[in-house]
Amino acid sequence: MTAEAPFRNLCTDCGISRTEDPKRCGRACQFIAPDYPRLEAAAHGRVRDPAKADEGFFGPYQAMYRAALRQPREGAQWTGITTRLGERLLESGLVSAVLCMTADPDDRWRPKPVLVTRAQDMAACRGMRMGYAPLLQLLEPAIAAGHTRIAVIGIPCQVYALRALQAELGLEELYVVGTPCSDNTSTENFHEFLALIDPAPESVTYLEFRADYHVELRHTDGRVRTIPFLQLPLSQLRPDFFPLTCRTCVDYTNVLADITVGYMGGQGRQWLLVRNERGQQILDLLGDEVELEAPGDAGKRSTAVKGFIGNVERAAGGLPLRRMPDWLRPIMGWLMPRVGPRGLEFARTRVEMKAAETVIHLRREAPERIKTMVPAHVWRLVEPYGLKPRPGETRES
Repeated sequence: MTAEAPFRNLCTDCGISRTEDPKRCGRACQFIAPDYPRLEAAAHGRVRDPAKADEGFFGPYQAMYRAALRQPREGAQWTGITTRLGERLLESGLVSAVLCMTADPDDRWRPKPVLVTRAQDMAACRGMRMGYAPLLQLLEPAIAAGHTRIAVIGIPCQVYALRALQAELGLEELYVVGTPCSDNTSTENFHEFLALIDPAPESVTYLEFRADYHVELRHTDGRVRTIPFLQLPLSQLRPDFFPLTCRTCVDYTNVLADITVGYMGGQGRQWLLVRNERGQQILDLLGDEVELEAPGDAGKRSTAVKGFIGNVERAAGGLPLRRMPDWLRPIMGWLMPRVGPRGLEFARTRVEMKAAETVIHLRREAPERIKTMVPAHVWRLVEPYGLKPRPGETRES
């Protein structure tokens, strides 16, 4: 196991390059030649069903819920569903170890991979971290220690690599809890962002981008502050604040997980996508600890997505973002949670935005990668907005 990751172009350091066989990156990496139909069929027993329109956005699923723990866990990002799933997997004996993230002891925002073998130790993994961390580096030590029944809690690029290599890992059981991910950056960059949005960034203990178009901040002294998305100083961030990898990610909703736990379609609660029978088995571990209801669905996404695409095209071309007049920001900040996309429509909005962002930035910065990096389902998502594949941009051309 290597201590440092060798250089890889378009790499999020999932951890495979730090293992005994770093060359496996060539067949495991989401950013080289992803094959979602093959891996979806392997993980879920089928590919996306065209008769279920939302599978085009969110990937295969059996059920979707708006959910919350009846007794929220202190220090959790929402109510603590993801952490509780890890606890229950260990308590039930379905797994002997959970691979997930905890906080670096020197920086609460820096993710640190950890192998958890006791349910009570999952509490230290609550909360959001920002930055890359080589989670899958722990696979080999875990297996060497005798753990062949494992759960992994990871983001999409980690889960893709895990699924691509699953058949050769020799595991007896693998349970995958996925969290959505978008616009990750380095921990150092994240500290710059905190300093732009709060006068006391060192006291911020919690940050969440909520589905009501606000960012929520919590402080060590108990203060809670919310900032409308429109008032975030995004135009002040450096052009490379978000790496090209995250600007060209095609899997926002973690489609290869057994169960996805996120916020986008939750409207103030968490959004659960049970993707296969194993995902249902994981959710059943919570019993009546969790409240489940149908997700909401309101508003229209077209205008929001078109406006986003316009700004991304300007930014990709080196032009300044169109800044909303200051007097209009409070008005729009009040209107968006009330008339903008909500619930599942909010989730569809974000997925289409990420798909468009992928195409625009690859065309600008790595056009030779479009043919292999952009799956067919992404082209279908952006086609309504005039982004169609050019000659040579698909594997069929």
